[in-house]
Amino acid sequence: MTSPRLNFPDINIAMPPRPRLPALRTAALFVASLLLLATSVLGAERRRITILSTTDLHGHIYPEDYFTEKPDALGLAKIATLIREQRKDAPHALLVDCGDTIQGSPLEYVHARVYPQPADPMMLAMNALHYDCMTVGNHEYNFGLGVLEKARAEAHFPWLSANTLSLAIHEPAYAPCLIRDVDGVRVAVIGLTTPKIPVWEDPPHYQGLTFADPVATARFWVSRVRKREHADVVILAVHMGLEEDLGRSDAPPPALPGENESLALARSVPGVDLILMGHTHRNVPDLFVNGVLLAQAGRWGDHLVRADLYLEKSAAGSWSVIGKSARSIPVTSATPADPAIEALAAPYEAQTQAWLRRPIGRCAVELDARDSRERDTALVDFINRVQMDAGHADVSFASSFTLSARIPAGEVTVRDINSLYVYENTLTVVEATGAQIKAALEHSARYYRALPAGASLAERIDPSIPGYNFDIASGVTYTMDLGRPFGQRIVALKYQGRPLAPDQKLRVALNNYRYGGGGGYTMFKTCPVLWTSSEEIRNLIIDWVERHHVVPSAPDDHWRIQLPPKSNP
Repeated sequence: MTSPRLNFPDINIAMPPRPRLPALRTAALFVASLLLLATSVLGAERRRITILSTTDLHGHIYPEDYFTEKPDALGLAKIATLIREQRKDAPHALLVDCGDTIQGSPLEYVHARVYPQPADPMMLAMNALHYDCMTVGNHEYNFGLGVLEKARAEAHFPWLSANTLSLAIHEPAYAPCLIRDVDGVRVAVIGLTTPKIPVWEDPPHYQGLTFADPVATARFWVSRVRKREHADVVILAVHMGLEEDLGRSDAPPPALPGENESLALARSVPGVDLILMGHTHRNVPDLFVNGVLLAQAGRWGDHLVRADLYLEKSAAGSWSVIGKSARSIPVTSATPADPAIEALAAPYEAQTQAWLRRPIGRCAVELDARDSRERDTALVDFINRVQMDAGHADVSFASSFTLSARIPAGEVTVRDINSLYVYENTLTVVEATGAQIKAALEHSARYYRALPAGASLAERIDPSIPGYNFDIASGVTYTMDLGRPFGQRIVALKYQGRPLAPDQKLRVALNNYRYGGGGGYTMFKTCPVLWTSSEEIRNLIIDWVERHHVVPSAPDDHWRIQLPPKSNP
């Protein structure tokens, strides 16, 4: 479905010829004009509109690392302190969130899946901080529409998404925008969501919804709020980030085409003053594109964006923006957590910690993921073993989400499994060919750049590719030869000791994100689905440990990386 479009005729303004005046008279008029201009400027009515923004909080309230139980410089409780400080200077500031709010931490998982009856803890905290609005992110859908709608109903502020449409009525399923008078200035905030949710989510999680083109949608709604609502300021709060590397430290990670369109919005949608971004977890303090100010507040509550728009009132009574600035304020270890916000979340935190500390089995030796993208390790083999057992699969794909994951020697708890598998993915088993399996491994091998012989493995890592996009397959044996060209790096690929034929069909287990093409793994999207799990993969791992009582502690060394040989001098 395409968003409605408005077409406007081109308007040409012809200026009359300027009369020729004697030099002295011209000079006198010039001086008089300057005096008049100065008087006008000095007497003009002006305003400063402040907008505060968070994004990708992912359920982080307490300033802690849930996997290590150590303090961390993040979370909404610390952001609350920054918000209160900024409101001392700007009491009328709007407070906006750009999505991915109710998923991503054990606290929100335990609330959604174990103790779902009370109000959502993020909504309680955001209500207490008097958020004005929140754009819907893709991870809002991870627990299904029931959890989403419950949290939405508990919010005291609107959830926005102009380009999320109801298939039943062909209109926005959420409020498309917020209109607010701020210190005499009419401000419109339009919400937009990345349209790639059907790529990542299971269909029941977005049933009855479709996601329209953000740029076309923005053109329609920006024009509408300017003309019908007489908005003086238009802000886009988008759950999308930058789609191009502009040569800055906040360069975007690789993405699906159309996943991020913030630059396209700035370049091609007239009438936008400010774009507040999310989704890519980047800290973008300020960026000007085509006269539009863009900013993004990192992730997990590690930054708060403050944007200031400066306006002047014309003789006709209309406001115009005459200046813009933005900065991101970091949370540090010295930033105190707001005790009122921590108190609101305290009962949820207690339940979460009790759940994380539950023992489920044992491990003979300590396992860690530090070099899990360089060689075969017991931890990734373990994930693949669980997936193969659960899905009765021949081959399984998994990645090392974080190199800090570890399982201690001795007692193993739910917390340890959470540190190993941090996402709410479900398991999908498909029928795939040998050619598709090889294509997936070749795509994974792009994690390492093509560099001359002598370069180390660490030097070869492509910094633009997230580590979680490096997949490892179990059930087959193979070598990743980095001396060969892209697309030809996987050699000696075998299944049960024999070369894997391109047309050989096997049961392949992978998470739902990969099956949908996430991370560029599009080779599985057309594969027939043989089975899907109703449980998250993390729960499958916990259940496996509880049934077997031990975590396998030795890798099977079924894959390796081969570096190009150094030439003799």
